Amino acid sequence: MNKLSEKPWSGRFAGSTEKLMEKFNASIGFDKRLYKMDIEGSRAQTRALARMGILTKQERERVLAGLNRVEREIDAGALPLTDDLEDIHMAVEKRLIELVGDAGAKIHTGRSRNDQVALDERLFLREAIADAIAQIERVMAVVLDVAESHLDVIMPGYTHVQQAQPIRFSHYAMALFWMLARDRTRFEDCWKRANAMPLGAGALAGSAYPLDREFLRAELGFDRIAENSIDAVSDRDYFLEYLSAAAILMGHLSRFCEDLIVWSSSEFGFVELADAFSTGSSMMPQKKNPDSLELVRGKTGRVYGNLMSLLTVMKAIPLTYAKDMQEDKEPVFDTADTVHISLSVFAGAWQSMKINGKRMADALDSAILATDLADYLARKGVPFRMCHRIVGKLVRTALARGQKLHALDMETLRAASEAFDTDVRAVLSPEASTEARNLDGGTGRNAVLRQIEAGRHLLTDGKACG
Repeated sequence: MNKLSEKPWSGRFAGSTEKLMEKFNASIGFDKRLYKMDIEGSRAQTRALARMGILTKQERERVLAGLNRVEREIDAGALPLTDDLEDIHMAVEKRLIELVGDAGAKIHTGRSRNDQVALDERLFLREAIADAIAQIERVMAVVLDVAESHLDVIMPGYTHVQQAQPIRFSHYAMALFWMLARDRTRFEDCWKRANAMPLGAGALAGSAYPLDREFLRAELGFDRIAENSIDAVSDRDYFLEYLSAAAILMGHLSRFCEDLIVWSSSEFGFVELADAFSTGSSMMPQKKNPDSLELVRGKTGRVYGNLMSLLTVMKAIPLTYAKDMQEDKEPVFDTADTVHISLSVFAGAWQSMKINGKRMADALDSAILATDLADYLARKGVPFRMCHRIVGKLVRTALARGQKLHALDMETLRAASEAFDTDVRAVLSPEASTEARNLDGGTGRNAVLRQIEAGRHLLTDGKACG
């Protein structure tokens, strides 16, 4: 059993920590991922303490050099990070003291692990958010290129998984673009609220030393100082917002994965994934499985679970800090990794996917132009509800005859309504249907071109974090 005197907090305790408790208490197995952030914060803390005279100039330089060495050792995997060190903060400090002596033992002056971990997490989150935004923008660029290169591909649009109206595949793709644009904005908003500097909050009441918090803010590149010391150490909204934004993003990806998985089946054949983003069967030689998309869809549940996990952890923690909050990191780390690889794979799958426009056009069912026929009558002055009934009966007639709706003869149409005339043929084609919808946001060719142009402007002019 380790001697309790080795612990930084051992003065209060007469007995040593049970090995089981030591293992249970330790977070270093996962929070070691924060070591660069922890060292970055300790560098700023060192400079701030030197400004106050707590560290001499010589001590400051020794400590900074020591921190650089600790970072190199961890980079190289040369520093054992064992459970007895508890967490990455204690591991860095212990090694620093070994290297530079008492000067290293001074850097925790006016600082608690409570505000230290809040700092490290916010520094980590800024990187995770910047990475998510960069990956989202890559997918957005891919979607724009796919939409532009398949501008005139017409396919069935669906509601209730039933054919509804003809749409352009490019219009469908741009729906994903605008969802991703909102996702990007959510991450940018999360950045703004997370980018507050918590050092100086101490354990909860604020530091008793005159730390220059504005100096620390500038050193660490934060927009502002956390306004309240209690809130600074008890807040995990920044993680919850990030997980929420990630969950919504993954939900968007998953919905499109679902469509493409179905459309890649032999029954549809609308799309075919590249070999690079497909796998085969160990038993059935003919299989080409869209596993890339299925995994993105599956990992969505993982990210949802991470959000629910942290919401549950935080729901009843009294202010300010409690050890429960140690459980905040693994869901976020896992989500950051999952979002990164999911967006990368999703972008690759979209970029290399084959779009079978002929198969899409051939799949348009016999009644998909029914709304266009009803709109034709409405433009002739027939009340739309009456148009709806008239065309519904014509659909029933066409189905009974085994005909497509646009193949019905004029006699049949005129028997249903005298408003029908020979000009009705001009509206009864998928191309005419889409071109009738050239209003902003519609599926008409010019409307989609305007969306693509607006999308390129958004990507070019959109403000990124940093």
